Amino acid sequence: MSTLPWPSEWLRGLLSLAVMRVLAAGPTYGYAISATLEDNGFGTIKGGTLYPLLGRLESAGLVTTQWRAGEGGPGRKYFRLTEDGMAEFERQAALWGEFAAHTSAFLGNTIIETKES
Repeated sequence: MSTLPWPSEWLRGLLSLAVMRVLAAGPTYGYAISATLEDNGFGTIKGGTLYPLLGRLESAGLVTTQWRAGEGGPGRKYFRLTEDGMAEFERQAALWGEFAAHTSAFLGNTIIETKES
């Protein structure tokens, strides 16, 4: 697991997929999503980044929400992938795997053919 800060543009491109991966394991709340991502090497994901993304996933019909009473504290908003959300996660995860393999192969090439204009 990396302790280096990843370039923010890389994280922006991957964050919705990573959040859906966390939710694929079951319903959870925002702080737990952020902590899971941090524990898995993605660095600190702030609420100002996470909650708008969750809102977009909800607007797209990929996530549903439910308020649950807190034990000795305030209630929490739980997020859960819908069936469409799980299908979208699986589709994007497969595409990401292909993209990552292609990118790794390309970056590992010592000779790159270029087209002349």
